Amino acid sequence: MAQCMLELATRQPGFLGVESVRGTDGFGITVSYWASQADIANWKAHVEHLPAQETGKHLWYESYELRIAKVERAYGKPMA
Repeated sequence: MAQCMLELATRQPGFLGVESVRGTDGFGITVSYWASQADIANWKAHVEHLPAQETGKHLWYESYELRIAKVERAYGKPMA
């Protein structure tokens, strides 16, 4: 489902990218980047995304937290 949702997200207006990591204990984080708050709302309400959200809430995740934040600046050292 995660791969299917990623493929779907990449085709949505305003999608900028995604980063995801999961530990050996199963704990993970996925961050998706969008151009605007409206693009985020449209993704949340997407008809094919809604069933994945509901399944996650009731089956896959014991708990979860969603944060919406604005990245003002990002910088770092690229991987060699």
